[in-house]
Amino acid sequence: MHVSQDGQFVELSLDWAFGAGDHAVTFVSQVDGDIYLEHYLSYFSKAHSLDVTPGHEEGTATTLTEAIGVPFETFDSNQDIFRCFGCHTTGPLSLGPRYDIQPSELGVRCEVCHGPGGDHVDAIGAGKVEQSRKLINNPGRLDGEAQIELCGSCHRKPPAKGQTFTWDNPWFTRHQTMYLSQSACFKQSNGALSCTTCHDPHSPVRRDASLYCSGLCVECHQSGSHPEVEAASLDDCAGCHMPAVSPRPYIQFANHWIGIYENGDTLKPSR
Repeated sequence: MHVSQDGQFVELSLDWAFGAGDHAVTFVSQVDGDIYLEHYLSYFSKAHSLDVTPGHEEGTATTLTEAIGVPFETFDSNQDIFRCFGCHTTGPLSLGPRYDIQPSELGVRCEVCHGPGGDHVDAIGAGKVEQSRKLINNPGRLDGEAQIELCGSCHRKPPAKGQTFTWDNPWFTRHQTMYLSQSACFKQSNGALSCTTCHDPHSPVRRDASLYCSGLCVECHQSGSHPEVEAASLDDCAGCHMPAVSPRPYIQFANHWIGIYENGDTLKPSR
């Protein structure tokens, strides 16, 4: 990446590409031992082009480096850049000789959710199947509250009690755990509704599978104190109660704040 003005220039290599490319890929460079840079432009897959990285829309550059992107201090007390790497890689992070962040493994792998698996694998190899089950974390056994905290470690945890949050930014709907935590379905499920109720973490996200999603809704809404749904409305429950939000024409997120949306609103339900 090369930026110049009035005879001065800054040139940076694209050291890292964050994201699987399902929605977008964001680029990160190390400027020096003190600064990392999240690039102003990301690649958006459906548009097949570059566009402004989410969160950079209102930024004002005061230096050539800031014209390329948003700087993050390597040793900032909030450790923001380490949290970025931590959610896109597996295992502990270390620093190289240039204070460059070095992941243990690239990408999101099994141990991110299941924890260290060496003892589990050894027990399986020794034929100790029952013992092996105690030597690995299984998020599927967690209730909704605990699971949303685990998934929220990377997908953003729900706002703490008393913490204010702006719900009218369409980009924020990509933080699914935050929005699910606000829904009546989640709050009234007594821990039964969780991320894995609808999503198999070992498979790609099912998109445009309206009947599959509706079938899951009916499992609750045809029993107990839940209001029964009309048979004619079962074709696409999520289409109405989890509306698609498009921060830009070529990208969509399902709003996980399950509720009743009125008057064309897609960000916050009326109830």
